[in-house]
Amino acid sequence: MKYKLYLERISFKEARDYIENSSEEVYYVDPGYKIFKDYYIIGVPPVAMGVRGKEMLFTFVKPCHGTFVMGIDSEEEIARLRENEKEKMKRSLKKGAMKDEKRSQHLPISFNKIYEN
Repeated sequence: MKYKLYLERISFKEARDYIENSSEEVYYVDPGYKIFKDYYIIGVPPVAMGVRGKEMLFTFVKPCHGTFVMGIDSEEEIARLRENEKEKMKRSLKKGAMKDEKRSQHLPISFNKIYEN
């Protein structure tokens, strides 16, 4: 695969900031997200992946050399990323709504209610 190397030997935060500022679309994936069938994205959450035109921007960690920001043209991988994120967001919204409802039922009404017997 032909790739472009944008930044090298940087921190995860610097990589995330670069991807957020340089991309038209930004997706946040969990560490271990699989790309190009054989490669896993690793890093400190939230791990940003960006889309700029037909190019996907992502972090690549090379042991003993640090973190790099790379870009690869891949419309197929971008489509897969968009589809996975769409499904992931629907699931998380449903789970979040259920948790918020349960949480609101058990919250005390006032500070004094906390110490009531």
